Amino acid sequence: MRSLIDIKELSTAEIDELITVSKDIIANPVKYSEKCRGKKLATLFYEPSTRTRLSFEAAMYELGGNVLGFASSDNSSASKGESVADTVRVVSGYADIIAMRHPKEGAPLVASMHSLVPIINAGDGGHNHPTQTLADLLTINREKGRFDNLTVGLCGDLKFGRTVHSLIGAMSRYDNVKFVLISPEELRIPGYIKKEILDRGNIDYVETRSLEDAVPELDILYMTRVQRERFFNEDDYIRLKDTYILNSGKLAKAKKDLSILHPLPRVNEISVEIDNDPRACYFEQTLNGKYIRMALILKLLGVE
Repeated sequence: MRSLIDIKELSTAEIDELITVSKDIIANPVKYSEKCRGKKLATLFYEPSTRTRLSFEAAMYELGGNVLGFASSDNSSASKGESVADTVRVVSGYADIIAMRHPKEGAPLVASMHSLVPIINAGDGGHNHPTQTLADLLTINREKGRFDNLTVGLCGDLKFGRTVHSLIGAMSRYDNVKFVLISPEELRIPGYIKKEILDRGNIDYVETRSLEDAVPELDILYMTRVQRERFFNEDDYIRLKDTYILNSGKLAKAKKDLSILHPLPRVNEISVEIDNDPRACYFEQTLNGKYIRMALILKLLGVE
């Protein structure tokens, strides 16, 4: 039995396989519509979510399976003090696979040690979000046709942004990828990401505060919101939340084939005027999330 807690647990060959299956699902949906008949997915979401939870549920329904679970810890026995380990041990008797989101880093890893079925980490605090990264990778692959020889700009909250941390971990394994890390001083990429991934892998990267200066060289621009829920101090959040706002003026010098991604939800960091720009990929990205989660469910359940 295999779980997915961290994107680095997947080899590049396995990522390529998931992308191939996802593209086949897009091309031939009927072929997959009964693949999980009789199977159940449990969604244990201790933290609010729209896209991730609903895309997991849509993925399982479109594979012919069923879904159970909760959308808030308030609606579970966690509100009575039940441990993650106990909840997962119980729920894994009711379901064939579990998708779990939790505000504490490491909670899905603990869950995987007590579960009778595969666990998928659907986001743990500021740590990891592997299925969002898979959605990002499918989007990049469908837009660019490759993962190597790309300059990737990551903008906004790079300190707490688990999607950023996971994407760096995944993309750094491909050849000639350069990262441009765009953030205010207070939200710079954590030291352990630089040390364990970028420096250790001898990956080319630069840190800058200026989005305008970075834009012309980028193939991918990955925008993120400043996350209110990760701040201990409301004043710091208010001071930093509108540091970067992407509008058509800031795209004036961008490449014609730039791809703009965002894990969503957005607040102010991408102007709605960008939504109709052909370079905007963030709504396609959410749809790609459903397809790649379908492929992942099939893989972890061992369904051919």
